[in-house]
Amino acid sequence: MFFVYKIVLSIKPMTEAISMADRIIILSKRPATIKKVYDVNLTDKSTPINNRKAKEFAYYYELIWKEIDYHV
Repeated sequence: MFFVYKIVLSIKPMTEAISMADRIIILSKRPATIKKVYDVNLTDKSTPINNRKAKEFAYYYELIWKEIDYHV
């Protein structure tokens, strides 16, 4: 038997979101709407700590940081 689990996490630190998630959804200011969706594909998905060492981690960090409005 095969189970598919979907979990929604609300994470403030962007580094945790990138290292733990398969997909990151950026929301706009209130009333919140979906601003952008990123599918996170890291080469090493063994642990969150190893995910931060993946070569793509810095790419996602810069890409998402540019999308976030820090005045929210």
